[in-house]
Amino acid sequence: MNVPTSGKRAALLRQGLDLVTVHGFAGVSLGMLAEHTGRSKSGLFAHFGSKEDLQLGLLDQTSREFEAAVLEGALREAPGLPRLERAARLWMGWPARAGLTGGCPVAAGLFELDDQPGPLRDRLLNTEREWRALLAAWTREAVTLGQLRPDLDPEQFVWELCGLYLAHHVSRRFVQDEAAEERAERALSALLARSRPEL
Repeated sequence: MNVPTSGKRAALLRQGLDLVTVHGFAGVSLGMLAEHTGRSKSGLFAHFGSKEDLQLGLLDQTSREFEAAVLEGALREAPGLPRLERAARLWMGWPARAGLTGGCPVAAGLFELDDQPGPLRDRLLNTEREWRALLAAWTREAVTLGQLRPDLDPEQFVWELCGLYLAHHVSRRFVQDEAAEERAERALSALLARSRPEL
């Protein structure tokens, strides 16, 4: 998922990503980024040739931040269920731990871009598919290791996990439910409990 980038461009993207978490991908323009960073709009063209180039760069920056906040921690765990469980818990509320002002750029983008065909939607779709495929692979690994039920459907498990994530995101960011963290933990624990082998 990681896409390398130069130092100045990376710094601009990091600042721009914070704007995305509040205004969405479509809401962040070269003009807004210039104003936010104290640079001239014409100066930003040295790093981004167009708004689309900026948006794609911001999505790539999202992937880098996500890897640092979620994947790196998950990969330090043992294969199978420990890694899957750690990934799920790190995934919940990851933007706040990454120091971002608003909510998850990917979760917002799934709704913002669902009817907006183009390169940004295509890349976001690929990012989402990659993440779901990785979760499914870790789920299958946990099944193979005997940590989850042998008859467990990995795709269904991941589908429910994604639903849990979106419910948590909406409850925390939009509804501002103070119990969002607790409810997400209870729901995740229940999903894991019914997915484990019977003793």
